[in-house]
Amino acid sequence: MAKRGGFPGGAMPGNMNNLMKQAQRMQKQMEEKTKEMESKEWEATVGGGAVTVKVSGKKEVTSVELSKEVVDPDDIEMLQDLITAAVNEAFRKMEEESSAIMGQITGGLGGLGGGFPF
Repeated sequence: MAKRGGFPGGAMPGNMNNLMKQAQRMQKQMEEKTKEMESKEWEATVGGGAVTVKVSGKKEVTSVELSKEVVDPDDIEMLQDLITAAVNEAFRKMEEESSAIMGQITGGLGGLGGGFPF
């Protein structure tokens, strides 16, 4: 009776070994780039320089700068909107760079690094 499943002698075929080595290399590169990204900072300015926000690669707001002209006690909503817009733009920049770097590592393989596409 024939044995079901596996490969003769329990060994992986050469292509599978190569694939595993590539995956391990890719994982190491992703870990290195993730550490590098965590140490970077992105900045966004909105409202003609009224609000500037900096965020880290750890997805934390590291600073918020407001020009004196934008601080109007009678128009708090505008200031809130500007801060929200600046934070979102800074995070968008960070995500854009992160996606580009991970795309270079994975060679455009969809799903790797962000989950499988199924």
